[in-house]
Amino acid sequence: MKIFGPLYERTLAWAGHPRAPAYLAGLSFVEAIIFPVMPEVMLAPMCVAQPKRAFWFAALSLLCSMAGALVGYALGHYAFEALKPMFAALGMLDNIEAGIATVQAKMAESPWAVFTFLVIGGFMPIPMKVFTWASGIVGVPMLQYVLSMLIGRGKRVFLLALVIRIGGPRAEAALRRYIEPLGWIATAVLVLGIGWLWWHAQSGA
Repeated sequence: MKIFGPLYERTLAWAGHPRAPAYLAGLSFVEAIIFPVMPEVMLAPMCVAQPKRAFWFAALSLLCSMAGALVGYALGHYAFEALKPMFAALGMLDNIEAGIATVQAKMAESPWAVFTFLVIGGFMPIPMKVFTWASGIVGVPMLQYVLSMLIGRGKRVFLLALVIRIGGPRAEAALRRYIEPLGWIATAVLVLGIGWLWWHAQSGA
């Protein structure tokens, strides 16, 4: 069953839209707060469509992700209890609470232990909001939080831009050829990552 190939073709068409940078900015911002789709889904075809602007697109995505990360942190810190019913209805509450327990365990070690954890987490294909909300709820120090989000998300988007910028048409052809298995692998890694968060939270309880 082909799912990711048709989605990629459609996203590639969106990437050529004159307002594509604005769409990427909006997606990067809201993904750090609540939206389930990661901005790389749009960033990759935009870089493929305009490889010379790949690093500019990556910088735009990172900047808006950081703005969203600050909003997600603030909402986690001040509004989590009030918004619990909404997260439960969206099926996100268990994942966020697992992230909270894991961040709390790292905070108990030291602020820099949680920094290392968040940097690693930022590179995993796990929605950024899991970490932004959890960090705000637990109260991760702002210095460690901002640096970890900047490094964790930054290396993802710039590595993607670098691969496509260097690879050029060959990278586009390879991405188009292997998008279906890559999509299923990314989905499997996402499920395993969320399962790891849950297991780590349970083992630390």
